[in-house]
Amino acid sequence: MTTLKYPLRVNVGFLIHQTIGTSRDVQFEFPQLQLNDLGLSQFKGVARFSRTPQGILAQGDFEGQTTVECVRCLTEFLQPLHTTFSELFAFHNKALTDSGLILPEDGNIDLGPLAREYLLLEVPIRPLCREDCLGLCVECGADLNQGLCEHQAAKSARA
Repeated sequence: MTTLKYPLRVNVGFLIHQTIGTSRDVQFEFPQLQLNDLGLSQFKGVARFSRTPQGILAQGDFEGQTTVECVRCLTEFLQPLHTTFSELFAFHNKALTDSGLILPEDGNIDLGPLAREYLLLEVPIRPLCREDCLGLCVECGADLNQGLCEHQAAKSARA
């Protein structure tokens, strides 16, 4: 896991005094990344920071994989996640948007909390390891994707 305290922090102070419309892209790539309670593998993406009259516009496009448990067979698997977002870090309270983000005085924007929130929204409520997952036997708990258990074989023979 990446052990940087703020792996998605970027200093955008140089944009504050640039002309409106100036932007800079920042690439991110981590084999493993921990965003609080969200563990990700193969994390990569790009963030574009643009100077606007109201503040710094951060546009992110991130992807990675997280481990989830199938709701049918309870097997853990890697779930691909992808998100895009656009948030304004305002220069002052008069330019605040609904998100309420203000550009810190030191010019460092941490995209970690935003990336975490947006990626968590992409995690399925009922993740499936595959569309045709057969689940578990209700009698013995055997994984039916591995083959029929004695209960399922008996049901098949009666049908």
